[in-house]
Amino acid sequence: MRNARLLVRGARQSGRRVDIPGRRATDRGGATVCLLAVGLVFVLVGLFGAALGAAWLARQQARNAADFGALAGAGRALESDSVACGQADELARANGGRLVSCRLDGLDVVVTAEVRVAPLPGLVRTVTATSRAGPVRG
Repeated sequence: MRNARLLVRGARQSGRRVDIPGRRATDRGGATVCLLAVGLVFVLVGLFGAALGAAWLARQQARNAADFGALAGAGRALESDSVACGQADELARANGGRLVSCRLDGLDVVVTAEVRVAPLPGLVRTVTATSRAGPVRG
């Protein structure tokens, strides 16, 4: 192997072409390019999968924030709108969401919460979920 390197180095200096043992003259690195392309496809598919997973997780987080906010607000619906919505806001924030709207519909509390997600660098989206909670009707 050392002799092959010396031969190549000497050939480069003299301008001659030298065949390295074990390597064909027609080998131009096409397999390397194909391997890099396949690797790039794997990276892109992985990024797409991670973005989908982040969006799914944000949707679940928004649903949880809205559900728990509505349940907390329904527990205080008899007191007043501001108390019920204040409790809903507190629980929505505790669950990683932001309260967008809160209203009382009779004894039911309707809460809309949102969660911001960045599935890919430079791509920020907002996921919104609405939930309703109130007393059991028979």
